[in-house]
Amino acid sequence: MNEPLTDATRQQAAKDHLWMHFTRHSTYDTHEVPTIVRGDGAYIWDANGKKYLDGLAGLFVVQAGHGRTELAEAAAKQAAELAFFPLWSYAHPSAIDLAARVASYAPGDLNKVFFTTGGGEAVESAWKLAKQYFKLTGKPTKHKVISRAIAYHGTPQGALSITGLPGMKAPFEPLVPSTFRVPNTNLYRAEETSYLGNPNDAEQFGRWCADRIAEAIEFEGPDTVAAVFLEPVQNSGGCFPPPPGYFQRVREICDEYDVLLVSDEVICAFGRLGHMFAAERYGFQPDIITCAKGLTSGYSPLGAMIATDRLFEPFSKGDTSFAHGYTFGGHPVSTAVAMTNLDIFEREQLNEHVLATEGDLRATLEKLKDLPIVGDVRGDGFFYGIELVKDKTTKETFDDAESERLLRGFLSGALFEAGLYCRADDRGDPVVQLAPPLICDQSHFDEMESTLRSVLTEAWNRL
Repeated sequence: MNEPLTDATRQQAAKDHLWMHFTRHSTYDTHEVPTIVRGDGAYIWDANGKKYLDGLAGLFVVQAGHGRTELAEAAAKQAAELAFFPLWSYAHPSAIDLAARVASYAPGDLNKVFFTTGGGEAVESAWKLAKQYFKLTGKPTKHKVISRAIAYHGTPQGALSITGLPGMKAPFEPLVPSTFRVPNTNLYRAEETSYLGNPNDAEQFGRWCADRIAEAIEFEGPDTVAAVFLEPVQNSGGCFPPPPGYFQRVREICDEYDVLLVSDEVICAFGRLGHMFAAERYGFQPDIITCAKGLTSGYSPLGAMIATDRLFEPFSKGDTSFAHGYTFGGHPVSTAVAMTNLDIFEREQLNEHVLATEGDLRATLEKLKDLPIVGDVRGDGFFYGIELVKDKTTKETFDDAESERLLRGFLSGALFEAGLYCRADDRGDPVVQLAPPLICDQSHFDEMESTLRSVLTEAWNRL
């Protein structure tokens, strides 16, 4: 029998045996592995007893906050009753109940819920569905996907192919072919694209961005394009909200060319933007929604692809099936946790709280614009990016070496050391990303602003 690990031996075990995700392991040649042991509300504690404000909700996940015993109890109750059964030609009550509930929240006739264990799997499922759907409906050459520059859609081979981050894709090439990129909606950097309109006219810029999707479909051939994958607010690059009218124009384009519109809401759904689904916030009707993360507030892994009745119709007759699935997709424990999580959403009115306080969060973060290093503060709901610049007037950004020193050499560690867990990211231009639990209030907003102000001031002085 193995001896139980102490804090000291656990540190060494982490370095010897734990392969962490998206991690430079050489960092821990000279540093401890940060080990988080507890969470309560909007805060987390490490193994040394230090407290941090969770400014990223874990990873855009812990909507209802940490330490919810109600969710733990729901998991334990379900595990005792039925710990596991697959959805492969069988069902179980919590999956049925959750599918019906999710469908009731989803806009329009998005009534068919296909469960996965996470967001990347949901994106993978959506592309596979799009390809098979068109084969079944007499358009077998429609298989290509359009997505946006810098956008992140997941790590499986198909989802990674749809992702618009060349550096993230290069180590794993060749990937799945037939994906193509169009401009994103970063209004702050509009002048750096081929856009020649008024850089201060958000609606005009949005129309231009949307029309590039039509252009890409025409270039590839409408008879070859199956789907357009878009996040309502694009995460990578630092929170690009859609300009007014953008999604309405994209919907028109997709209808014109018989292309499916996939709203990738892995981050944006379940309260992050003050609605169960972000498509509702921005007033557009997708053909597919992909979601995960906040569905369970992270208390158990679960994702979903939600499709319209039209897309399900070819699978509802004869011997046709969607030959796709995951062992743990729609797991009984996860679906039971999700049901209880959604009870919390409704009982505590978390969506309403986000909508009532998002202006306060924005105003608090915008105070940071008086710092010379802060170029832009953007986002919606409880989802914000702060873009860092060398020169506010020219919007000059940092080169690769400077970004390396700024983000990884200083900011990431300094923010954490100062008691704020968030993300300093340079997938695109350097940004600090914030997405706190949906239970946060002005006291938490002020704490974030104060910590950011102190650390960003020091970062500027180090340049």
